[in-house]
Amino acid sequence: MGFQKGSIRRSTDAVVVEDLGTVDYMTAWHHQAELARSRADGDAPDTLITLQHPATYTAGRRTQPEDLPTNGLPVIDVDRGGRITWHGPGQLVVYPVVALANPVDVVDYVRRLEEAVIHTCRGLGLDDVGRVEGRSGVWLPAGVVDGVPLAARKVAAVGIRVTRGVAMHGIALNCDNSLEYYGHIVPCGLPDTGVTTLSRELGRPTTVADVRDGLVADILAALDGELPLTGSDIPEELAHGPVTGDPAGATGTGPDGR
Repeated sequence: MGFQKGSIRRSTDAVVVEDLGTVDYMTAWHHQAELARSRADGDAPDTLITLQHPATYTAGRRTQPEDLPTNGLPVIDVDRGGRITWHGPGQLVVYPVVALANPVDVVDYVRRLEEAVIHTCRGLGLDDVGRVEGRSGVWLPAGVVDGVPLAARKVAAVGIRVTRGVAMHGIALNCDNSLEYYGHIVPCGLPDTGVTTLSRELGRPTTVADVRDGLVADILAALDGELPLTGSDIPEELAHGPVTGDPAGATGTGPDGR
């Protein structure tokens, strides 16, 4: 992957950063939508929101019936791309609500968000994170860890919507959250992969507070072209891997994201 130059934002003004703590999903969604409308009308600045959600399943536009939870919990249908995922405590969610430069390049925008997460993860010591061809998000390659065969597993999910040139939704990075809820869905509609957390992969507690400031800085740098895209693709032979039973078996503790 080549280097990306220049800002993808329409504005050169500073991005406003909001940390909302823990917020109900619908409340945060309405806040995003109002910000996006105001940004499109020129009445609000680019804004980057960080938060955590209470435990919530959300289904993107491509979700299939077979993806839905088997534990009877409700699902919120949302207007982002992708399929089903889970949000909850211990997961850092970042919603950039930004006006994209013309001509709008959605793929470039998503790749920049992924690059920011990759840079943050590597800064924490997780050196083998990368992209999987044809799949959004940030992944760990399939392999054997402590004698356990693991599938390729997602540590961060990316799902966005662009309307009137303004992006919303964004990134969910698993820090020290439970993986149990993923075992009741087909995360992202990908039964041959798993999910993981930074804490599990690094072998030490890694919280939202530990990660937030670094990821915010990396996202801002990526959007403004100061963090160029690099070749971080996981080889095809390591992009799937051994799944034993349900996605929980793919991780040894529980499964995957958006």
